[in-house]
Amino acid sequence: MLGTMQEWPLLAHKILDHAAAQHPNRPVVSRSVEGPIHRTTYGAMHLRARKVAQGLEAHGIKLGDRIGTLAWNTWRHMEVWYGLLGLGAIYHTVNPRLFPDQVAWIINDAEDRLLFIDLTFVPLIEGIMDKLPTVEQVIVLTDAEHMPKDTKLRGAVAYEDWIAARDGNFTWHEFPENTAAGMCYTSGTTGNPKGVVYSHRSNVLHAFQAAMPDMLNLSARDTVMPVVPLFHANGWSLAFSAPMTGAALVMPGAKLDGASIHELLETEKVTITAAVPTVWLMLLQHLEKTFGRISTLKRVIIGGAACPRAVTQAFQETYGVEVAHAWGMTEMSPLGTICSPKPETAGLTGDARLDLQQKQGFPPFGVEMKIVDDEDKTLPCDGKIFGRLKVRGPAVAAAYFKGEGASNFDADGWFDTGDVATIDGYGYMQITDRAKDVIKSGGEWISSIDLENLAIGHPDVAEAAVIGIVHPKWDERPLLIVVAKPGRDPSREDILNFMAGKIAKWWMPDDVVFVEGIPHTATGKIQKTTLRDQFKHYRFET
Repeated sequence: MLGTMQEWPLLAHKILDHAAAQHPNRPVVSRSVEGPIHRTTYGAMHLRARKVAQGLEAHGIKLGDRIGTLAWNTWRHMEVWYGLLGLGAIYHTVNPRLFPDQVAWIINDAEDRLLFIDLTFVPLIEGIMDKLPTVEQVIVLTDAEHMPKDTKLRGAVAYEDWIAARDGNFTWHEFPENTAAGMCYTSGTTGNPKGVVYSHRSNVLHAFQAAMPDMLNLSARDTVMPVVPLFHANGWSLAFSAPMTGAALVMPGAKLDGASIHELLETEKVTITAAVPTVWLMLLQHLEKTFGRISTLKRVIIGGAACPRAVTQAFQETYGVEVAHAWGMTEMSPLGTICSPKPETAGLTGDARLDLQQKQGFPPFGVEMKIVDDEDKTLPCDGKIFGRLKVRGPAVAAAYFKGEGASNFDADGWFDTGDVATIDGYGYMQITDRAKDVIKSGGEWISSIDLENLAIGHPDVAEAAVIGIVHPKWDERPLLIVVAKPGRDPSREDILNFMAGKIAKWWMPDDVVFVEGIPHTATGKIQKTTLRDQFKHYRFET
């Protein structure tokens, strides 16, 4: 016997339909790439998204065609997303922070037919235009006044001119909910980047998951600022979960420095924001330098890399802002866990609360999670035993584009995340390392993440990284690499004395080196491969 409910496919553009119908006047505020603050609403975006769909259809874009975007978080970028979704085409967010050859490789692998790009990235695409045979036209997300002259971009046109030719009288196309909706490529730390293809159904289900109270906890009474770019892991779902709930949006555009972020937080009365730890380090340093305050912000979501304890402590104890430590992956749409209190942990205070918040948290309904050993045997959830983290669910990838990386997926649908983690008795997961970054010393594992987070707690340390160095007796030992705060001059002994007693003695780094800067990947994570190459000839004194 079947249920008697209506067939109502979960199509992602229906989210904007809902926002326009129920929250038409909710503001969407953007710092434009051209400079000024731009203000619009969900109702106005809905009309312009239909104009985008009209323009795409007039060009001959059809169901399943891939369209690339290289753009910051602005109203125009979101309009393009929803216009593509309503037509049945696929938004493909290209990370412009990658090397030009990588950008070209990704666009060609996806076979993008059109590119929508911000002014910032005109030189990048001009430099590789002759390497992009599938790209028929480039639409620059600007107006005629700011449109570059004599550009080398193929068929270049200003977005505002392109969209002005349409009236918005467009009815969204109909197709199954499992139709492809979006694409995002992994960072490609080993081998070429791999494409992840989201469906309409997975995006909608993931938006429901993300908006839940123990996850992002969004409502129409919130003003959300997604600092995390839309080109980073599906924009952490905020382009879907915010309009789904009617939350107002504040889009920071290209200016992600501490001063610019602080300005928008205050002037636009933001209540929730989300980004990687490096952004929050810049904000906290700005606040410390300027004696700035935070007025309306209630909650900050920190993911993309492990959040240093000192950052959590500063937000909560100095500025009264709750920190939600999150974890996810491009392959997971991306939300995997958020560290929210359960009844068993809600009463924790002080160091005990901070200890819990170092964990990445527990998953929402729709994400199954386990840890396994090297023989794929499920390990106990005691909070101590490390294992390889595997996940599955309706918004978790079952394969990569064009069948790449098949070994990451098993016959039962489990995806191997490549992370090493523990899961405790309450279901809280904690990443202890990437499998390739864990330090193996004397047959035991040392978490580079734990050491980094501890070192960053030193008042003179701006950033820290830990890598394993070959050791004749212990196989590997940890080397701590430190960037000092401006005007500070800590010594090796200062750092090690600060760490002593807070970790097991055999975890203590064998040495500390000071550098001017630490390399990062295009998504803001510490680039351990570069550091290992930089220090490949380093040897500890014995």
